[in-house]
Amino acid sequence: MKHLSFKKIGKGKPLVLVHGYLGGQNMWKFQEDLQDNFELIMPSLAGYGESADLVAPSTIRENAHQVFELLDYLNVDSFYLLGHSMGGMIVQEMAAMKPKRVEKLVCFGTGSIGALPNRFETIEESRNNIKKIGIKKTRENIAKTWFVDYLLGDGYKLCLEEGAKATTQAALASLDAWDYWDGRGQLNDIKSDTLILWSNKDRSYDKNQQEILNQGIKDSRLEIIDGCAHNSHMEKPELVNSIIKNFLK
Repeated sequence: MKHLSFKKIGKGKPLVLVHGYLGGQNMWKFQEDLQDNFELIMPSLAGYGESADLVAPSTIRENAHQVFELLDYLNVDSFYLLGHSMGGMIVQEMAAMKPKRVEKLVCFGTGSIGALPNRFETIEESRNNIKKIGIKKTRENIAKTWFVDYLLGDGYKLCLEEGAKATTQAALASLDAWDYWDGRGQLNDIKSDTLILWSNKDRSYDKNQQEILNQGIKDSRLEIIDGCAHNSHMEKPELVNSIIKNFLK
């Protein structure tokens, strides 16, 4: 089977960056400065970005397997691992499955309850919107919620550019994957030193999700970014990059 497409830049300890819903490898454009400190490996998940020709899995676990398959192909045995949003669910799964391979973990703007309680809209509403008004309009509406002010900066534009590559099949399969996933029972299996990074205006994952992660992962700490929404890595990239770098060094 064809492996996931990816972008690899920089040198140093591998840092694997796993994007979220309607994303792709270029969602990390504002994190590419980290290449001075790490070898950045940025996959596009199946059905997204440069992997849009692949059929997207409908489970979080299968997504995790596919990222491991890519890392095996690249001969990357141990690494730092960061996942944002849906990517954060995938990296929790990876760290629980093969804890010895994940040296440090960053759970960024994510949670362990796939049904996303208190999200700006329910998973069923997102699913219905894709079917009724189409993926393009749904993508535009969802991405607006990822920013305090989506008109500021280039983040929203980047989200639309990457999101335009996503297939309808992937958009729906990912919603199914969240719906059927609950990672709370395996948080104890995560042995990596873990940073939980969350922004206090995030409308996708609430604070309770962060507290569950913090209590469930033994070696974890929670850091809260003030005044940002779901995509703080685009709203305040210098701050987010600095937090990541300081945690991993």
